[in-house]
Amino acid sequence: MSRKIGIVGGTGPEGSGLAARWAAAGEHIIIGSRDASRAAETAKLLRARLGSNAKIEGADNASAVAQCEVDVLTVPFSAQAALLKQLKPHWKPGHILIDTTVPLAAAVGGAPSRMLSVWQGSAAQQARELVPTSVPVAAAFHNLSAELLAQDGPVDCDILVCSDDDEAKRVASELAEKIPGARALNGGKLENARIVESITALLIGLNVRYKVHTGGIRFTGLPVK
Repeated sequence: MSRKIGIVGGTGPEGSGLAARWAAAGEHIIIGSRDASRAAETAKLLRARLGSNAKIEGADNASAVAQCEVDVLTVPFSAQAALLKQLKPHWKPGHILIDTTVPLAAAVGGAPSRMLSVWQGSAAQQARELVPTSVPVAAAFHNLSAELLAQDGPVDCDILVCSDDDEAKRVASELAEKIPGARALNGGKLENARIVESITALLIGLNVRYKVHTGGIRFTGLPVK
């Protein structure tokens, strides 16, 4: 039986973009939402777009976590802590959490490009505190925009993966490289997520100044797989 990947908060642009890319690569996706009917509707729309063979379902967030081996958190920072506290009873040993959260705030009338201070050091480290110790946490996909995911064809972006757990890092890297054009890079320990998360604020600023919506990052001089 193939694994299931839960996209927690998956009805937004980032979550549905990742769901579509991974379903197109043959993964079985469960989209989670506070509203199960909204998740089901998003899943229906993605199946219509990808074809009847796409394995995408919808559920409430708790059900998505309960039935999946790998869960990807794609919610705004303002919702992260409350949702993880709510989901705490539903995690099982062996689950893997991949956190994509960036602690951003917007100036009045502006883009969300101001980094917020997180006591733990990063949103990923906050997530580490809020899930059971039996659930390893990886930080990834912060710099892959929803607009880039929504385009047809390959993306042009490196994905930095940070984790203190080798298996979580391996799974997150494998999922990154199921997205055509993406390359997973070992970003080191989970504490390095504070650096990776801050790159998102820089990218948003660059996209605004250069009037684009699909800017990503590439690191040069590294071995090509």
